[in-house]
Amino acid sequence: MLSEFELIDRYFNRPLQPGGRIALGIGDDCALLAPSPGMQLAISTDMLVEGRHFFPDVDVASLGHKSLAVNLSDLAAMGAKPLAFTLALSLPSADEAWLAAFSGGLFALADQSGCALVGGDTTQGPLNICITVFGEVPLAQALRRSAARAGDDIWVSGALGDARLALAGHRNELTLDELSMQQAEPRLLRPAPRVSLGIALRGIAHAAIDVSDGLCGDLGHIMEQSGIGATVDVDAVPAGPALQRQPADRRRKFSLAGGDDYELCFTAPASARNEVQAAARAAATPVTRIGVMDSTPGLRLQDASGRPLTLDLHSFDHFTS
Repeated sequence: MLSEFELIDRYFNRPLQPGGRIALGIGDDCALLAPSPGMQLAISTDMLVEGRHFFPDVDVASLGHKSLAVNLSDLAAMGAKPLAFTLALSLPSADEAWLAAFSGGLFALADQSGCALVGGDTTQGPLNICITVFGEVPLAQALRRSAARAGDDIWVSGALGDARLALAGHRNELTLDELSMQQAEPRLLRPAPRVSLGIALRGIAHAAIDVSDGLCGDLGHIMEQSGIGATVDVDAVPAGPALQRQPADRRRKFSLAGGDDYELCFTAPASARNEVQAAARAAATPVTRIGVMDSTPGLRLQDASGRPLTLDLHSFDHFTS
């Protein structure tokens, strides 16, 4: 049986890259980070709990990927470049096959993102994964939720709703054909954090948020913190390829309030449309303009012809969902 420190050393302790922004990593009471001159630290924490955020039989490598991806998505929403992360891990037992798969998925994304593990904690208990991620963003260039302005275009990256569709299939809410599940499930299990896009939008976008709990609910946070309202063209919201084949009411519901998409919703002045598209091309990430921020409080939904829509939508909330 592995001891706590053998577990950490075998599966999570890796040498730091020389010349990086990490002065001291795993092995002491604290890690030491050295942000670049003129940068601010961006810090975010997310927790994943078995039975709440993932199924007990989930692919373990995918779980390792997603555990870090949801945190990197928060950095992306601020326009921050990843630096490092810590991992607090509660495990029922020191299962070496589980640890190998989990750490493999975790470090594959960490290496791809240039984000090093610098510390954390392990204990025995119900399966619970908590990651704190650190990034850096130039002074006054963070994409804050409170910075949207009336007249800004509303944009969203990628496509929405396939993660929610896959979840519906797993929960037996729907019977999905094999192709639909093959297309939708990777969006649920292995979301792609839009870090490159967030960085490319510095100095162009005003405000941003990652779509984790559903587009309407997350856009609502921008509206609330910026003190303005929004009008969204529901039919312009890009649905994932599997969701596109579903009935219109389901497409609208899952793309507007599905959650687990980890795309970026952001606002930018109408005069910056060409710059937004150039940033999207540079980040190899498609973006779609879906509405406008306006001075009238509240969220207004309309169809492609401009006709108002009344939809019963509820974004995810940990204590009411």
